[in-house]
Amino acid sequence: MFESLSDKLQSVFENLSRKGALTEADVNVALREVRLALLEADVNFKVVKELVDRVRQRAVGSDVLQSLTPAQQVIKIVNEELVATLGEPSKLNLGGVAPHVLMLVGLQGSGKTTMAAKLALSLRKSGQRPLLVAADTRRPAAITQLEVLGRQIDVPVHAEGTAPTPPDICARAVQRAKEGAYNIVILDTSGRLHIDDELMRELEQIKAKVKPAEVLLVADAMTGQDAVQVAEQFHQRVGLTGLILTKVDGDARGGAALSIRAVTGVPIKFLGVGEKTNALEPFHPDRLASRILGMGDMLTLIEKAEATFDQEQARKMERKLRTASFTLEDFQDQLQQVKRMGPISQLLEMIPGLGAVSKQISPETTDRQMKRIEAMIGSMTREERRHPGVINASRKRRIAKGSGTSVQEINQLLRQFQEMQRMMKQVASGKGRGLLNNLLR
Repeated sequence: MFESLSDKLQSVFENLSRKGALTEADVNVALREVRLALLEADVNFKVVKELVDRVRQRAVGSDVLQSLTPAQQVIKIVNEELVATLGEPSKLNLGGVAPHVLMLVGLQGSGKTTMAAKLALSLRKSGQRPLLVAADTRRPAAITQLEVLGRQIDVPVHAEGTAPTPPDICARAVQRAKEGAYNIVILDTSGRLHIDDELMRELEQIKAKVKPAEVLLVADAMTGQDAVQVAEQFHQRVGLTGLILTKVDGDARGGAALSIRAVTGVPIKFLGVGEKTNALEPFHPDRLASRILGMGDMLTLIEKAEATFDQEQARKMERKLRTASFTLEDFQDQLQQVKRMGPISQLLEMIPGLGAVSKQISPETTDRQMKRIEAMIGSMTREERRHPGVINASRKRRIAKGSGTSVQEINQLLRQFQEMQRMMKQVASGKGRGLLNNLLR
């Protein structure tokens, strides 16, 4: 989402780094470019002014301009002020007596129903017992959609159709949660325009009846500055406690994320980073600021890996790497686990220094290549996957025909795999053992 903003800011800082010693005029020129980049990214103009003024006040001091690395000091200040603008990280309020009610509100099409399922899955994985509530009676398809998502993630859904009023549905759902020992209730309310007074009163009635622990606005990051206005309106009427930004993985300019916290004072709690039900990230302002400035986000990458890779499988893989007994079967398993972490381009963005590389990789091309590799390995017999040396010309033709690829592609895959095995044997048996040990720690 922040690709354009990130590119422009990195260009500004590269120009600063080339200068060596900085003057106040250099800083002012750089901050003018930063201001333009933020405005073009659709950041609220008041937020831009305050942010740039704070950076200027800190950056033109003698301790910065006369330091050994003035450009790095300015980047550090911008990073710190971005973090301050994005606000403190904030967790869900799950204290007090259960069940804890989480009420999702927002405009039509913002992704509330899908977000309700994402939130339920995330909470279930952390040991909670959530209950989803289909309280969107104005869009009958929303009830069916939530029931389908509930079955996919193995979370029960309380639905009563479209006849009862949403406040009554929510009240009975909370009662069911008490009787069924569900400790979290997630309300999927109707999407609405913030100027619709009747529907806003309905939200106020739901809040009065069930007294939610959290009122979370689901805001579409693609809407830009309108998301800020929407947040202000909802906050005035129902008292928001948190924000969830959806479609952060899209090509939005990113201004809403930088503006919404500063304008409303309401913390961002989660980011929706994809369409799948597991595409939900807790909001960490420091990590987001690092991504915007092209510094990567290794902590999020590590957390994704820990959540995706099975620990026992990882230990088995370590033994195979140490003994150079890695097979095409193992390679296939690793491909599938990497795919579950998300698109390769997104993963590369989180590694410091590889942001530029990620822009050169087309997600569609990468996915297509990975599918072709999986198809080739899937068309092999178990013996062929474990002992690729037995694959002769006739077997290659059979594998190519079965996978919809060519013999040349089969040869390329086998050559790459043989090279990987050769390198592993070298590392495991000789000079590279110390390096391998360090990598596997």
